[in-house]
Amino acid sequence: MRSKQVKLADKRQVSQLKTRMGQSQSGQSMLKIGAGASYCAVPAVPEAVVEEILLNVPAHQVVRVCRLVCAEWRDLVDSNAHWKERCRREGIHPWDSNINPGDWRQFYFITKKRRNLIKNPKADDDFNEWTIVQNGGNYWASEENRKPFPDETVTKCFVTSYGLCLKQQLIDLQKEGYNGVFMDKLQPPIKISDWCAPRFDCGCQYEVCVELLDHKKKPISIFQPEKVYFQQWNDEPWHQMTHVFREFGSGVRFIRFTHGGKDTQFWAGHYGIRVTNSSVEICPAVVS
Repeated sequence: MRSKQVKLADKRQVSQLKTRMGQSQSGQSMLKIGAGASYCAVPAVPEAVVEEILLNVPAHQVVRVCRLVCAEWRDLVDSNAHWKERCRREGIHPWDSNINPGDWRQFYFITKKRRNLIKNPKADDDFNEWTIVQNGGNYWASEENRKPFPDETVTKCFVTSYGLCLKQQLIDLQKEGYNGVFMDKLQPPIKISDWCAPRFDCGCQYEVCVELLDHKKKPISIFQPEKVYFQQWNDEPWHQMTHVFREFGSGVRFIRFTHGGKDTQFWAGHYGIRVTNSSVEICPAVVS
């Protein structure tokens, strides 16, 4: 129902724009004068002026409303130059300045929409949004970081115990604004990132598994690297794990992110692996 209302509103806006323009078939603009609904011809607005106007209209309105006004506006909105200039003005650019995204409109919208789809990734809200899969030993816990994190805004982490501890999140792409047609047609890169660190005085184990799932939650593609082991008496380094899913095929509707681990010396308490700042992002085709 809401989508129909939005479409009707867009049609009304297009109609109002056309009425205000009063554009004739000859390309001249017709300016309405007075209450008597009389019109007089005025020279067409220069293309450069129209382009500047469009660049100052919100992007979604440009596509859904302005593009439908006339062929000239459609051509401007569909041009790569328009979206490249929008990117320039809004500080949106590829990570490598030597790379051309190709489709600048697609690059613009995916970049603007890009965000971390993992909820509560930094343990700021205890275990809210996470599903505990395994809760071994003295169970999962959250605590302040023992060693400063590369990003100083990340101050907390999730901590495992001497029995295997695993937790996960299931991301519904439709609910996050990425519908099936978008995912199947564009197959945008899906970037995964996770951070882990050991305690200096206890060995531990880290593991992660990220699955791209279909509408029945059956795996289409899986990233599951070998478990990582840290030895006792280390300097508690933070390690980042990253992976990018590309060309994964059609049908992806959910993403399941699972990670955790344990200590390897069976010590009571929370001496196992620490994890924090996990992320899952839908990215433009041009991604580092």
